[in-house]
Amino acid sequence: MAKLKQQSLRKRENQLASANRQLEILNSGIFADGELPTFAKKIKQTNQFPLRPKKLEILQINVGYMCNQVCEHCHVDAGPDRKEIMTWQTMQKCLEVIKNTGAHTLDLTGGAPEMNPNFRRFVEKASQAGIKDFIVRSNLTIIRANKKYHDLPQFFKKYNIHVVSSMPHWTRGKTDKQRGEGVFDMSIKALEQLNAVGYGMPGSSLKLDLVYNPNGAYLPGDQASMEKEFKSALLADFNIQFHHLFAITNLPISRFLDYLIASENYEEYMYQLVEAYNPAAVQNVMCTNTISISWDGYLYDCDFNQMLDLKLASKITHINQYNESILSNRNIVISQHCFGCTAGAGSSCQGVVTT
Repeated sequence: MAKLKQQSLRKRENQLASANRQLEILNSGIFADGELPTFAKKIKQTNQFPLRPKKLEILQINVGYMCNQVCEHCHVDAGPDRKEIMTWQTMQKCLEVIKNTGAHTLDLTGGAPEMNPNFRRFVEKASQAGIKDFIVRSNLTIIRANKKYHDLPQFFKKYNIHVVSSMPHWTRGKTDKQRGEGVFDMSIKALEQLNAVGYGMPGSSLKLDLVYNPNGAYLPGDQASMEKEFKSALLADFNIQFHHLFAITNLPISRFLDYLIASENYEEYMYQLVEAYNPAAVQNVMCTNTISISWDGYLYDCDFNQMLDLKLASKITHINQYNESILSNRNIVISQHCFGCTAGAGSSCQGVVTT
């Protein structure tokens, strides 16, 4: 089991465990003083305000914040001490929505979604709904964390799950620095298991994609170039194969915001994001085609808004009231963290948004 580097912000009673405190920081200082333009002002300059949703394509469901890791950049502030877990009753409401949605992709996330006690039951039921792409976001180490998870590769294969896995780097040092001691070795073993059942192999329909987040206060490099480097290194060193790499920008919220402030990099990082603002990326940010559902059934424009408790600007705010046609007629809720999704080539849970 990987050695945990720290407890969650909530467990430590850190002020940044509060969504309100995070928003206070994001909306004050360099933005309140006018040193940097707010995100709203920036998109007004390119006539993209208010930001509006397009056709719904993705339902992203966070089934709980519990995780076997405590990664230093985690925007969810997930960890073993987080007890927020989606109940079966809420899952049943989600299943009703899944059966009737116009979205083509179901995206299960956490925490470690596999740690929800009803995870397998939910996957079994949801897989019967005819969703085209069924994603589970796995941290990989969960496969090795306990014997009860060792068969996850076979379970994923049974339901043709698209596995999207966290992998900060192809080297042990950089991976363990971000995610905890022992994470790299456990991740390699998990990838070997996934490859063994067909995941990530050339021509295989069992999709295996990796996710890269930068280790420090800087933006990710070119996604295509990084994918080539990851593939070459993992194949040469471990004979591991995968399909695609998603390069995701770290957003200045939760534990990454804590890191930025503690390392005195917050203002410099926000300058980087604003200076790299790309109006073309605004058109394809994930909030325009996604609805995020929290562990307790509330609705958000994206997973990041969920962590800041910025609920949908709609009379429909909970899964119990879900109405897709009403939800399509809303303004997307924004704040300064949105610069993270519109910097450079843009960033979403599916990687860059412009090419």
